[in-house]
Amino acid sequence: MLISILILILSPIAIFVLNQPKFGKLPRGKRLERIRRSPHFRNGKFRNLHITPMFTSSESRFRLLTNFIFGKKKQHRVPDHPLAMGKTNLRQLPSNENVWVWFGHSSYFLQVEGKRFLVDPVFYDAAPFHWLNKAFKGTRHVYRCKEMPKIDAYLITHDHWDHLDWNCVKRMKNKTKLFVCGLGVGAHLEHWGIPPEKIMELDWGEHFDLGSGFRLHCTPARHFSGRGLRSDRSLWCSYLLETPSLNLFMSGDGGYDTHFADIGKKWRIDWAILENGQYNTDWKYIHTLPQELALEARDLQAKHILTVHHSKYALAQHDWDEPLRNEKQLEQEGLPVVHATLGGKVLLG
Repeated sequence: MLISILILILSPIAIFVLNQPKFGKLPRGKRLERIRRSPHFRNGKFRNLHITPMFTSSESRFRLLTNFIFGKKKQHRVPDHPLAMGKTNLRQLPSNENVWVWFGHSSYFLQVEGKRFLVDPVFYDAAPFHWLNKAFKGTRHVYRCKEMPKIDAYLITHDHWDHLDWNCVKRMKNKTKLFVCGLGVGAHLEHWGIPPEKIMELDWGEHFDLGSGFRLHCTPARHFSGRGLRSDRSLWCSYLLETPSLNLFMSGDGGYDTHFADIGKKWRIDWAILENGQYNTDWKYIHTLPQELALEARDLQAKHILTVHHSKYALAQHDWDEPLRNEKQLEQEGLPVVHATLGGKVLLG
């Protein structure tokens, strides 16, 4: 009787919350028809290249999540002091300067040969409710959409809250020529007011010519997707950006798999931007473990390595600065790591 009463009380609240615009929309109509033709979509869901259990723990997914949100937190998950974050005036960058600016976590700005890109920008909310996933002190609200220059392409690797900020999308609508994403993610964008003609949805193996010698390839990742109760209805991806002067690989989120070696054999990679953080052996297949970073770097044969997915949010139980130590370990192993500072410029020579 008590359970029935709780369900009756909570169900309308859940329906109200999940129907808020920020949760987006699931694909339907012609978009869903295209998705169903994808070789990576089977039995109503997108699938990874290889079988990928989301969790390896014997505990249920619900228990793992509730323990993470409400359970006892490890002492050093969050820095005990505000982090120092620089601020680069992106509007005044010389057009001939090839530069990468990291905003923390997986958000960054990229300018190559005069073209400008935003990748997974999250400047407002990285969770359905801001109290669930607060940015570290010193990193909050340093950069805002109103300070962004005009963008040639806004790249979205997948629709998780810490990579797809609905406030950012809406505020960048009139500053962005094109929004690029995996299949299905366009349903969210249209729901938030982006015109269909400004959305380019890609499947793994597809590419899009941006003009002037730029070509963007949608490449695999080993992860999952979803902003609400239903998962894997849109595609997660990595990107390979070919430019007249250099090639950049952006891994997005995901665990180690054979696609890194395949990409490394197919393209010469000058810069690889790899996930490093928010990992745990309980979900080792969907996020890169520290010991796998070197494997990915060697498979890609990248000339330079930058790491992201750290230094702004705590989504796992490891120390907040452990990913920085992972970078030093890569360097000790002879890999070409470039240590970026929050908000500062990295020149892509």
